[in-house]
Amino acid sequence: MRLYEYEGKRLFARYRLPVPRNVVVDGTSLHQLRNVVYPVVIKAQTFVGSRGKAGLVQFARDENEARDRVCSVLGTVYSGHKIDRVLIEEKVRIKKELYLAILVDRLAHRIVVMSSRYGGVDIEEVGHNQPDAIFKYYFSPGSIMHAYAARNIASEIGLEGPFLAPGAGAISDLYRLFIELDCKLSEINPLVLTADGRLMALDAKVDLDEDAMFRHPELAAMGIVARHEVGELSERERFAKKAGFPYVDLDGDIGVFPGGAGFGIAAIDLIEHYGGKPANFMDSGGAPTQDKLRAMLGLLMDNPRVRVIFGARFGGISRCDDWAKAVVQYVIENRPTKPMIMRMAGNMEEEGRKIIEKAKSEHGDLFRKIRVYAYDTPIEEVIKETVRVAREQGRPETSGDNNR
Repeated sequence: MRLYEYEGKRLFARYRLPVPRNVVVDGTSLHQLRNVVYPVVIKAQTFVGSRGKAGLVQFARDENEARDRVCSVLGTVYSGHKIDRVLIEEKVRIKKELYLAILVDRLAHRIVVMSSRYGGVDIEEVGHNQPDAIFKYYFSPGSIMHAYAARNIASEIGLEGPFLAPGAGAISDLYRLFIELDCKLSEINPLVLTADGRLMALDAKVDLDEDAMFRHPELAAMGIVARHEVGELSERERFAKKAGFPYVDLDGDIGVFPGGAGFGIAAIDLIEHYGGKPANFMDSGGAPTQDKLRAMLGLLMDNPRVRVIFGARFGGISRCDDWAKAVVQYVIENRPTKPMIMRMAGNMEEEGRKIIEKAKSEHGDLFRKIRVYAYDTPIEEVIKETVRVAREQGRPETSGDNNR
C-alpha cells in the first residue's frame, strides 16, 4: 500500500528522520498557512508523476501568495485524479542531493539498502549509465543494521566529517522504519545537504505491506489504515475495475493483451528483456466473456500511448476460438489502425485459427496489420517482433517528476 508523501514524512519524523517543517492543507484548513516558515514549496499530494511539469509543484514567498497558489491547485483534476490536499513545507537551499532506499530483493530473498551520490534524478538511468554509482548492501531478513554498516554506507555516498554521524543515523533510522513497519519500500530521493549545513529528507516514498497492517495499531492512530486508493486509479484503471478485470497502467508503448495473470507478468518481463516498454498489466481470468475480451482490447486501442499490441492466448479453461471471435468482432466493428502481433496455442486452437483466417479473407484491409502466430513460433520471437514494430512506430515522449 503506497503512502502519500505527507504520510511518509510523518513516519519519517516519528523515526527521527529530518524532514522540512511542513503542514498539510485542504479546502477547510487554509488557516494553517500562517503556521509555516516562508518561502515555501507547495506540493500537490498525488501518486501520479510529473507534478512539476503539470504546475502542481509551486513556490510562494508569503502567506498571500501561498493562499492564491494553494487555491489554484486544490480541486485540480490531474490524469483523472482530483487533488484534495497539498503539502506546504519550507523551501530549503540545496547544496548536494543523494539517494537512499531500502527494499526487498526478490531474487536474492534479502533486504537491500541502495544508495548513491546522485539523487533527485531517475535512479534507473543512473544505474544503467553509471552502474558503479549505485551501492548495494544486503541484509538477511530480521537482521539488525550495526552502526559500522550504517557508517560505511554513509561514507560511500560522500557523507563525511560533521555529516558522517547524522548520515549514519538517518540510514539506521530508515532501516529501522522499514523493518518495524513491515515495509516493501522506504525511499528518500533526494536526501539533501542544505546550504545551512542540515541533512534532510526532501521527499518520501513509503510502501507498506497491507497484509501486515493488523500488526500496527500505531499506524491507525495516525490515520494510516489498509485501503484501496480508488481515487488514485487512472481513468483506464477505473474502467477496468468497473468492467471486472485487473488492469494497471504502466508507462510504455506496447499494449499487453494476455490470457492470464501469470502470463501477463511473464510478458511484461520478456518485453522489457528485449528492450521494449510495456504499457500495462492485464488479466483476462479464466473463460472471459466476449464482452470482457472486447473491452480489454478496446482499452488498449484507446490508450494514446500504445503503438502496438502484443496478444497471447494459451487455451486451457479459456478457449482460443472464443478469444479469436472477440478479436475479429472488435476489429470489424472498430476498424483499429494499431498493429497487433499475437500468438495462439492450446484448447480450440485450430478452430480459432480458422476464425482469424476467414476474417482475413473477407476483410483483408482491416486485418493487414494483424499477425497471429501458432505454437511452433516461440513466444520470444513474437515479442521480439512486437518490440521492433513499436520502435518503427516511434515512441511517445515521457517526462520525469520534479517534485522539489
